[in-house]
Amino acid sequence: MENAKYRQWMSHALEDPDLTAELEAVKDSEEELNDRFYRDLEFGTGGLRGVIGAGTNRMNIYTVRKATQGLADHVNQICKNGSVAISYDSRHKSDVFAREVARVCAANGVKAYLYPQLMPTPLLSFAVRDLKCSMGVMITASHNPAKYNGYKAYGPDGCQITNETADAVLANILAVDEFDGVKLADFDEALADGRIVYIGEDTMERYFENVLKQSIHSEIVKTSGFKVVYTPLNGTGNKPVREILKRIGIKDVTVVREQENPDGDFPTCPFPNPEIKQALELGMKYCEETGSDLLLATDPDCDQVGIAVRVDGDYKLLTGNEVGVLLLDYIASQRKAMGTLPEHPLAVKTIVTTDLAARVAEKHGVELLNVLTGFKFIGEQIGRMEAAGEADRFLFGYEESYGYLAGTYVRDKDAVVASMLICEMAAFYAKQGKGLADVLAELYKTYGYYLCTQQSFAFEGEAGMENMKAIMKALRENPAGDVGGDPVTAFGDYLASVRTDRISGEQSVIDLPKSDVLMYEMAGGTKAVIRPSGTEPKIKIYYFERQNNRCTYQRR
Repeated sequence: MENAKYRQWMSHALEDPDLTAELEAVKDSEEELNDRFYRDLEFGTGGLRGVIGAGTNRMNIYTVRKATQGLADHVNQICKNGSVAISYDSRHKSDVFAREVARVCAANGVKAYLYPQLMPTPLLSFAVRDLKCSMGVMITASHNPAKYNGYKAYGPDGCQITNETADAVLANILAVDEFDGVKLADFDEALADGRIVYIGEDTMERYFENVLKQSIHSEIVKTSGFKVVYTPLNGTGNKPVREILKRIGIKDVTVVREQENPDGDFPTCPFPNPEIKQALELGMKYCEETGSDLLLATDPDCDQVGIAVRVDGDYKLLTGNEVGVLLLDYIASQRKAMGTLPEHPLAVKTIVTTDLAARVAEKHGVELLNVLTGFKFIGEQIGRMEAAGEADRFLFGYEESYGYLAGTYVRDKDAVVASMLICEMAAFYAKQGKGLADVLAELYKTYGYYLCTQQSFAFEGEAGMENMKAIMKALRENPAGDVGGDPVTAFGDYLASVRTDRISGEQSVIDLPKSDVLMYEMAGGTKAVIRPSGTEPKIKIYYFERQNNRCTYQRR
């Protein structure tokens, strides 16, 4: 088998025996070797993400070290006495990868602050800010299947890195040989001499204090008798979510025992994603058995939360779009009623999130900004407000993929604060004899029914990646004239930053960063958005439509 990269890897005494065994097992398969070595894992604003295993196109100690060497070089280029905060989730080898990040940083004169146990993504974002670090690294693949792991990089603002920073780090990474170009410190020696420091409980306590500041009606929760079933889906949310629920006074919390403890195999939910019904099925059974009011489910790195609510004795899943609109309406209306709504309040959502949010925001006098997909763009808006001395204007940010944030203490989505606010909101409406489904129905009655749905198409391997590029190129060069039989009235190409009105022919500038996104607009607010995923080999299609009521859809 002629493969230069493969020979290079086999010529080294690999420190991880799993990697050696894997390469021996596939040495006679050209397809398998090509999949592992045809490219380096792509480093971008989302860091790295890939299948765990051997090769340059896999997550392993060598690709992690190489990326960290480039990141440490960048820190040393931009500041003196730099530091990096590090956290990790429950996935296979996450703890190993986190230690390797710390070792590389320490060897390069960059102080490493490492959580002593697995900890959610929002607590990493908070630690970067709390400890005034130069950058941060979170080892996670979020809600991907068990075979994946990843490496998220954060800037000093606690937000995922910008395109400019990603390009600078990538330039350093490309100059590094994964075997001979990486500096490594002995972990125990670096821990003893202070180059590696464990993050203390004081940082975690300050985080909880900031989360609690986002509460609006905590006194209602304490007397509500509210019953909750919670599942961390074998991830990092178990301790922090249960702690925050305890602090706001929810005493009756049943944890799904099969999904309680960290487990990188995710044995009862192969896709540990709260967006997927199957991941919540066990939790819903627990709800039925206990008669609980609400199901909460957080993903492995606890930055997303899904819910199910009781409706007429049964349980109904709510989408990220629906929960986000409910939270926006609750926060805005109740802060207005209490006189704590800031002057010129502002909320932020992504372009693939329901337009119902605009109607709700308008009702409460809240300015609503649309940003590209990815919570880093919401965090970026908070940073801009902070730089202008207007951080208190930020009210709420969310995206359709079950990510929410209230407050400016972190710059990424936070399932801990979202879990707290969801429970508080549900208890508040329960005191009025209403469930969350009832409140949602009232919003639909007021503004019309907004249908939002999504389809994903997977493209695995090198051929899949090339196919994805070819599909997006063809769609861009030959825009569809209709979608589902509805004529396209406007076409937006976010890579070219141009929106073309198909009726008048007029073109306008899309004032957002360039991105591989296509938007098709039809009459009556109907639209479709197509984009490749930034974290998985998938093309995602989002559909949006508004009608006077749900029955209209059933006739279509």
